[in-house]
Amino acid sequence: MEYYTVSNVALDSVMISWRQRGDGNRPKRPVKSCWTVELKEANVRRRVLVTGADGFIGSHLCELLVQRDYDVRAFVYYNSWGTLGNLEHCDPELRKSMEIVSGDVRDYHSVKQALTGCDAVFHLAALIGIPYSYQAPASYVDTNIGGTLNVLQAARELGTSKVIHTSTSEAYGSALFVPITEEHPLQPQSPYSATKIGADQLALSYFRSFGTPVSIVRPFNTYGPRQSPRAVIPATIVQIASGMRSIKLGSLHPTRDFNYAVDTARGFIAAAEAENVVGEVINIGSNFEISIGDTVKLIAEIMSVNVQIETDQLRIRPEASEVERLWADNSKARKLLGWEPEYGGKDGFERGLRSTIEWFMKNTEIKSEKAAVYHV
Repeated sequence: MEYYTVSNVALDSVMISWRQRGDGNRPKRPVKSCWTVELKEANVRRRVLVTGADGFIGSHLCELLVQRDYDVRAFVYYNSWGTLGNLEHCDPELRKSMEIVSGDVRDYHSVKQALTGCDAVFHLAALIGIPYSYQAPASYVDTNIGGTLNVLQAARELGTSKVIHTSTSEAYGSALFVPITEEHPLQPQSPYSATKIGADQLALSYFRSFGTPVSIVRPFNTYGPRQSPRAVIPATIVQIASGMRSIKLGSLHPTRDFNYAVDTARGFIAAAEAENVVGEVINIGSNFEISIGDTVKLIAEIMSVNVQIETDQLRIRPEASEVERLWADNSKARKLLGWEPEYGGKDGFERGLRSTIEWFMKNTEIKSEKAAVYHV
């Protein structure tokens, strides 16, 4: 089966060449080129790989990419049950439009095979639970650093036009100044954040050493439908929905910049489509700061209940590991990507919470005996 691929001889010149799918000898592009514009002008559908497609953010990104007429290859973590993680909660019609492939980001062969024939890759596959990183740090090194290395090397060998690498606001640690710009020092306060910082630096090294067209998206605290109940917002919703009025949570004083899942997905796509962002790190955040305690109060208010909060020691991070304050400066994303949050400010946050609550009420089997159980 034949299809078009595009290579540049200049920024304003497009050469269309035929080749067979699976041939990795794609011509390299100038790092300032906008591959999405080239493909659109050539009337070619844009084919992308999403690693971690079965995850929380990954599933939302896949849906939005399909809605925007991308040809999506969704890379999910292999399991013998054949389950698709959060992709199972996607709109079935949208899911039918995805090519779903199973593999393991830690395995170079499966990564390269999945990336072959794709114009760009959104690399989201990672271990993300902070508490579990205290228990199994080596697995975070293998997945977050080793997996990123596999994606970068495959992209380098295949001549992939754009690599969108996922960072985390946890890389900043507790804010030394606010709002946090991309120039803020990196402070690893958990094995998880240390491995993500390592992966970020590895990605930048491939850009600087080999010209690999990498852009780093650094999302702040994403929330929304499908998020794991171990996170504070769904943990609160599920406990209240189960009938509990004494809510078990960890620290309430830290502040966060919560970003609705669709806004985060929009940020990823904006980074892929933007010109002149190769080699850049870009915050994706709402620029609205709120404490965990006030977030819980707002959820309870929306759900029309009064709650008491019980401190669960299992949910408390080691003192020096707790990130006390996160508040994003998103001016770089506004300037370079033309992106801004649709769920920004308190009003936007409340709209996002209402949508999240509605989803959990409709899509989760909520049982009181399980709601308070904390899974790291």
